[in-house]
Amino acid sequence: MTFAQGPLLWALVVVALVAVGAVLRARRTNIGLRRQNAELHQQRDVLQRQRDELHVAYAGLTHQHSAELAEVRKDAEEETKAVLKAAVRTLQGLADEQQVVIETAQRKYGDDPGILADLMAIDHANSQFGRRAQGIAVLCGGWLGRRETVASVFDVARSAQGRIRQFDRVRVNGQVNFSVVSRAVEPVAVVLAELLANATNYSAPGAPVEINIQAVPTGVCLIVDDAGLGMGQEEKDRAAALLAPQAAISVSSLGIPPQFGFAVSGLLAARYGFKVSVDSVSPYGGVRAVVLLPDELLTGDVPSPPPVAAEHHDADVAALHRRQAPASPTPLFPPVAQSATAPQPIGPATTSGGLPKRRRKSPVSVVPSAEPGPVRSNEETASRLGAFQRGTRSGRDTTTMEGPEFQ
Repeated sequence: MTFAQGPLLWALVVVALVAVGAVLRARRTNIGLRRQNAELHQQRDVLQRQRDELHVAYAGLTHQHSAELAEVRKDAEEETKAVLKAAVRTLQGLADEQQVVIETAQRKYGDDPGILADLMAIDHANSQFGRRAQGIAVLCGGWLGRRETVASVFDVARSAQGRIRQFDRVRVNGQVNFSVVSRAVEPVAVVLAELLANATNYSAPGAPVEINIQAVPTGVCLIVDDAGLGMGQEEKDRAAALLAPQAAISVSSLGIPPQFGFAVSGLLAARYGFKVSVDSVSPYGGVRAVVLLPDELLTGDVPSPPPVAAEHHDADVAALHRRQAPASPTPLFPPVAQSATAPQPIGPATTSGGLPKRRRKSPVSVVPSAEPGPVRSNEETASRLGAFQRGTRSGRDTTTMEGPEFQ
């Protein structure tokens, strides 16, 4: 070995030793990193398990909170409905007592047309109060009073007309040879009154509202047409949800002030088996509401006729309207003229007591006529003033009973 080869060999040995040391350090570093990586993976797995456990615990707490909150809301809703139901039952009793007082006063002072008109105005306000109380009772789980006798479809429509504030704007057209079964008379009248109230409230003042009675293959339709602004799609969707409820309706969800009409109509329609829709457009650009009464709620039985003729209905409404509002509004569309060739009634025109006989051979319009009527005596005027009030009452005389066992 030469001198030149000696230092080179030692250099190679040193380099080899350094390389071996570096490899050993790198191996130790690698082992340490792997160990740390394994520990980190273990910690990550532990944290993931803890996260999953926390997520499950959070979901459980959320579900428990939602269930407890729903239970609290349900209890609060039931307590609110129970309080309202008890209060409304008291108010309904007072309204019934007031109705008895009004009827007694009408019999006592009925010969004076001025007093009779004032009493009819009070009776009309009382009927509106009763309708609102009935609606609240229905929303609170209560039941309507039950009739013991059937009522003609026309009488039910006229009863509904007499329960709204602007009754003089409503015109009833058409007639069918069917009556509504006793248990459904009051529910149908209440629903139709709610639809008429909406029609008059959301259309121009003075614009008439029509009720057309039509027989269809599956039953009878009561069609309400107004000349209002109509409904948007969102309003139609909300109305459809209320008219065909899939669950109990919360009183607090009806807004402030609460809008009872569609909610009450939907509950009664579902309870008694008829259908209500407001998704059509009337021929006058407003809303068309349709109440479809199936054959199960109809009968061919004829109710006992009231002592006053139905054809004097127009004169009664006109007289009361003149008493309440001297200037009658101009109708948006004129009433349908009666044909000159319409069949004339056969037989005496009055009963043995001197009262006109009731006939329903042709459609009856309740929009006041613009032409002045003939001059009548006080007795005749008083008799005619009472016809509308007695006619509307023929469709709403009920015996107040609570509970489904009476329905």
